[in-house]
Amino acid sequence: MTEIDGRALRAALAPYQRPKTARSVWELAATLLPLAAFSAGLYVCVARHWWWGLALAVPAGVFLVRLFMIQHDCGHHAFFRHPAANTWVGRLIGVLTMTPYDYWRRTHAIHHSNSGNLDRRGLGAVELMTVDEYRALPRIKRAAYRFYRHPLVILGLGPSYLFILQHRLPIGVMKHAWAWKSVLGNNLGLAIVATALIALGGPLPYLVTHALVVMIAATIGVWLFYVQHQFEHTHWAREDRWDPTHAAVAGSSHLDLPAPFAWLTAHIGAHHVHHASSRIPFYRLPQVVKHEPAFASARKITLIESVTALRLSLWDEASQRLISFREARRRTPVSA
Repeated sequence: MTEIDGRALRAALAPYQRPKTARSVWELAATLLPLAAFSAGLYVCVARHWWWGLALAVPAGVFLVRLFMIQHDCGHHAFFRHPAANTWVGRLIGVLTMTPYDYWRRTHAIHHSNSGNLDRRGLGAVELMTVDEYRALPRIKRAAYRFYRHPLVILGLGPSYLFILQHRLPIGVMKHAWAWKSVLGNNLGLAIVATALIALGGPLPYLVTHALVVMIAATIGVWLFYVQHQFEHTHWAREDRWDPTHAAVAGSSHLDLPAPFAWLTAHIGAHHVHHASSRIPFYRLPQVVKHEPAFASARKITLIESVTALRLSLWDEASQRLISFREARRRTPVSA
């Protein structure tokens, strides 16, 4: 990809950054109503032991992902024009997505500000090592990293751990009062909703319904987040050669999804556009892809490629590619 004029790109994207209140309200309603309908149907089926109704957990989980994407836009102050509207809608949605809004918003901002910078890897991103860093580790730590990067952990254990357990504490910023306030407020909201639903239909329908929907949504959400930056020809650079605009566009994928799936995932597949300007509402991302030439040369990632990318776990600074453990093992080890 050719070098990008950051100032010119920001100027070109500025007109797309204005959210439309009526459109935002419609998108919120078009997400909440189906989510409520599928969740209620699932709840009733479990309460009456109609186990065939468990299939409703899949569409409910998909719409919960879409609701998280709206929370995501609120976190960037891209969904409503008024900051307070973004904040309070984001906080309320966070009770349903099990994501403390203010805590997540700040850690996610770290991801945006450091994306593609090898010297500033930290909160809000999938852990990544270079080939040389991995080889320098003792055997037990290499095994731990391999376990962490295994697809069954990334898409199996990881999502449930992240949303059900990790979000109950302000991991990484535990010294800050605002973080505790955000997490504990979210936990209180979860407790209120759980108490009301258990009182309504008992513990089994609540636990089964909530666990299934959250696990499905978490798995889809983590997969989307993973493929947005973890693909073979992504972009990483050291601090002295890192350019935020180039890293945003070249280091973020354009996941090519069929139109219905693109709508259900709030067009987050156009992630290169989102990283170039996070203040653009998700419903305007397709317009940018269509009309702005700066994104015309971006390589699209197909669904099949997004699955095969799960085996890529190490950044090779020599070839500027993400490679697998197997490929790294075939190469001559770098001496200490």
